[in-house]
Amino acid sequence: MNFESKNIEYKRLLNDKFEKSVIGFLNSKDGGTLYIGIDDDKSVFGVENPDLVQRQIADRIKNNIRGECLGLYDISLEEIDGKNVVKISISSGTEKPYYLKEKGMTSEGCFIRNGSRVENMTDSMIERAFARRTRNTLSAIVSPRQDLTFEQLKIFYEEHGKKLNEHFASSLDLLTADGTYNLNAFLFADQNTITIKVAKFATDDKTQLIENEEYGFCSIIKSCKRVLEKLEIENKTFAKIEFPFRKEQKMIDEDSLREAVINAFVHNDYSDLMSPAFYIFKNHLEIVSYGGLVDGMSKEELVEGFSRPRNREVMRIFRDVDLVEQLGTGMNKMMSAYSPDIFRVSPNFLKVDFTFASKLADDGGINGGINGGINGGIKLSEAELLVLNEIRNNPHVTNSELVQLTAVASRTVDRCIKSLREKNIIVRKGAKKNGHWELVGAN
Repeated sequence: MNFESKNIEYKRLLNDKFEKSVIGFLNSKDGGTLYIGIDDDKSVFGVENPDLVQRQIADRIKNNIRGECLGLYDISLEEIDGKNVVKISISSGTEKPYYLKEKGMTSEGCFIRNGSRVENMTDSMIERAFARRTRNTLSAIVSPRQDLTFEQLKIFYEEHGKKLNEHFASSLDLLTADGTYNLNAFLFADQNTITIKVAKFATDDKTQLIENEEYGFCSIIKSCKRVLEKLEIENKTFAKIEFPFRKEQKMIDEDSLREAVINAFVHNDYSDLMSPAFYIFKNHLEIVSYGGLVDGMSKEELVEGFSRPRNREVMRIFRDVDLVEQLGTGMNKMMSAYSPDIFRVSPNFLKVDFTFASKLADDGGINGGINGGINGGIKLSEAELLVLNEIRNNPHVTNSELVQLTAVASRTVDRCIKSLREKNIIVRKGAKKNGHWELVGAN
């Protein structure tokens, strides 16, 4: 457990200085993590009623802090030394300065981190922060259309046990100050002009286009899900039989791919109606989002898991429908699988470039690149691999059970069994009725 620092603070109890600490992180450059149930000296006391404490935290942030905080914090429960501790992950805010409601935007109400301490902001610091506040947010931009409907959005919420009432447009920040639909509403509407391109090329450059799909013109939640489905199909599995095990590996780490796709949707700069794009090349996948990094954020902070949402309303809705994880957790998973070199940052673009784990065979099927070699280069068909895998899992499996487990026709299963025996990969031991299969070379 680390000592208190500019990014970490401990509190034994949820005391009257809680809001001050949260505001300090919101107004800081990096954000940070606040733990309830741990003393300053790192002694773990835990919390007696963690559910109640989590509700109190959410209520106090919502009611006592000004400056929109939705999408900027996560509340979770952790077990440390056998005791329940509440963890609040707080992102640096985009509407600085944040302040105590009862004190207003004054030096008594605005705070900032200075090392491990929380200090009052000076009047000049408050003025500078307010001057830098982003004024041209998606909430303030009027939608190019006002005849919007949101049936898809309502369905996504209902699928996650939530129901949007008649005031949802206001509560989700889909309206401008004068009550017209804003650009957030346009992004989540059933119909819009936001187009999401997924292009596939035969080479490692853009010279031979072989497929060009559009997944836009609808709620960006639906577009995001469709892109995820498409890339999951493209993310083929490479397998190698090494007795007694079958080793498998995706072309791209699944968690990292999902995180990169969702980040491209959530953090894209939509102010000019530009949208993320996805390019599948022969040996790599490139994901492009527009707008570069949020002002004041570095690539180092990005890969370390610090989160500073460009579009807090988009982040909030994606979180509501369980598309976004806790702040920073997805990036931590990605960095455990890849190096920071997969990111390319420029003032106007952020690119994530995944090199495929192995080269596909020309037919793109399960032979060649997927099979690897078996017993000196023997290759198996996809059906043979399916049958062999089930035999490995259950040596007593019957032919009729193989048909059900593999969804392969009975005659095909019979041919696969015959072929695997002829290739000296499996042998039958014992009587036909009570015998079992054995893998040749298995211990």
